Amino acid sequence: MIREIDKSELGALLALYKHLKGEELLLDDDGKKVWEEIFEDKNYHIIVAEEDGEIASSCTLVVIPNLTHHHRPYALIENVVTHKSYRGRGLATDCLDYASKLAEKKNCYKIMLLTGSKQESTLNFYRRAGFNSEDKTAFIKWLK
Repeated sequence: MIREIDKSELGALLALYKHLKGEELLLDDDGKKVWEEIFEDKNYHIIVAEEDGEIASSCTLVVIPNLTHHHRPYALIENVVTHKSYRGRGLATDCLDYASKLAEKKNCYKIMLLTGSKQESTLNFYRRAGFNSEDKTAFIKWLK
C-alpha cells in the first residue's frame, strides 16, 4: 500500500532511514520539534510503501510556492530509500509515482530530484521512473 505517513510512525521511518544513511537516527527534542513542523506544513509530504505491515520504502515530496511559471509551484523529492530486505519489488518506484501524481494534483510544473549515488543502477532507476539528468545542472553548497 502506498500512502502518506501517519504521525505515529516516526519510529518506523527513522528505522528505515538507517538504510539510507547507514546510521541509526535518534529522536531528541529537536527531532520531535521538526516532526511537529512537518505535520503542520501542508506542502511537506512523506510517502511510504507499506509491505507486510512494515514501512518498507519512502520518499519525501516538498511542494514550493513559486512566482514564475504562471505562479505554479515546483516540487523536490528527497530521502528516497527502501529497506534492504524489500529492494527490487518496485516499492520505491511506486512511492515516486505517488509523489509525481501528488505534485501534479498540486499543479507543480516540475519535480526535481538529486542523488549522491554514482552507481549506474541507481541512475537508471531514476531514469526509468521518469527523471532525466540532461535538462538541468545541479550544484550543491553544503552549509555548516
